[in-house]
Amino acid sequence: MTSALVSHAIQLAVAPVFMLAAVAAMIGAVATRLARIIDRARVLDERLESGAQINAEAAHWELDRLKLRGRFCNWSVGFLAVCAMLIGATVMALFLGETSLPLTERLVPWTFLGAVAIFVLALVFFLIETLLATHTLRFGKTQLRTQSRTQLRNPPRQ
Repeated sequence: MTSALVSHAIQLAVAPVFMLAAVAAMIGAVATRLARIIDRARVLDERLESGAQINAEAAHWELDRLKLRGRFCNWSVGFLAVCAMLIGATVMALFLGETSLPLTERLVPWTFLGAVAIFVLALVFFLIETLLATHTLRFGKTQLRTQSRTQLRNPPRQ
């Protein structure tokens, strides 16, 4: 095993590492969203337990949504972890194929394409979670309805 051979093996293994960096960034983003979901659920639970929540039905609806969003985040993180493992396997197969075990190179297309496919699945779950989050937002709709009713009853005088 020459140093040139080892150097070439390291060069081959560097390309998947960039994808591994993207996976790590995605795990960080999804984990942050999951932390916010958990924080919001805790606040709603505390309000419901203390009786400070004005609309218990709306709070329970939001808790159900948060639970669903949390599941999608968990699936996304799980897929990202599997993706990272497949990328690691790709790097090992590339390195071993170049240095000592040429038969391991047959694994490279399968591990790398598997990682890409799983990464896409993780992105789909992330997209679903963000769409659910957007759909859950109400931006004061009850306040707007109240204001519009008041304006209909008492039109502004000019």
